[in-house]
Amino acid sequence: MIPKDFPEFEKTRSLPQAPSIWPEALKALWYEAKGDWESSHNIAQDMHDHLGSWIHAYLHRKEGDRFNAGYWYGQAGKPYPENNLEEELRELVIYVLNRE
Repeated sequence: MIPKDFPEFEKTRSLPQAPSIWPEALKALWYEAKGDWESSHNIAQDMHDHLGSWIHAYLHRKEGDRFNAGYWYGQAGKPYPENNLEEELRELVIYVLNRE
């Protein structure tokens, strides 16, 4: 079942893995929230759309690679964010949940 909001998404972090029925974007964000940057990045790299670019940008921002993050924000059509990483993760999750 897909979470209905961010608090419900947060509760799923206790699961051993992301549910297979979830969209790839939500899985990528779930792995990132669980601290598995590599799995999240692997999914985002295979998403060839604006959302995949946004997630990719967020991941490189979190990694501390401002140059690479800036490139991916550009691909996503988004300015480099001024909010903190936790706020951006929340924004991304809510965006994905509202698409479902």
